[in-house]
Amino acid sequence: MVAASSPAGGERGAAFVWPVRVYYEDTDAGGVVYYANYLKFMERARTEWLRGRGFEQDRLRIDSGILFVVRSVALELRRPARFNDALSVSCRPVALGRASLDVAQVVWRDATELARATVRLACVDAERFVPVAIPAPVRAAVESDLGDEL
Repeated sequence: MVAASSPAGGERGAAFVWPVRVYYEDTDAGGVVYYANYLKFMERARTEWLRGRGFEQDRLRIDSGILFVVRSVALELRRPARFNDALSVSCRPVALGRASLDVAQVVWRDATELARATVRLACVDAERFVPVAIPAPVRAAVESDLGDEL
């Protein structure tokens, strides 16, 4: 299994990678990962990517009054994952707006690409759920990781 990592060699635009193991509960009656679970794997990788940059989502809510919420997802499933597979989930920001962030993500098993997605996140006020500017420290961290589409 690939270990969690920050961008390879600190290289600008390199993807963050998070390991995920497929559990029995992730699979459907056909023995393959149920499609919605790829989104859960990607959510974990985005959370760990933020954590790796020093931002805990609960602290962002408490200290800055913001949440990152999924606004849209374009998901493409290419090959199935199965019970007990060791997967790698990459996460790379590819576009940054005042209150939005697009993240390209890929799920791999060894050298085989299984799924890919572009996830648009909105930064919203935690109480009113209206768009607000991404805080400057978060913006700076995202800009340092910004890369091209996967």
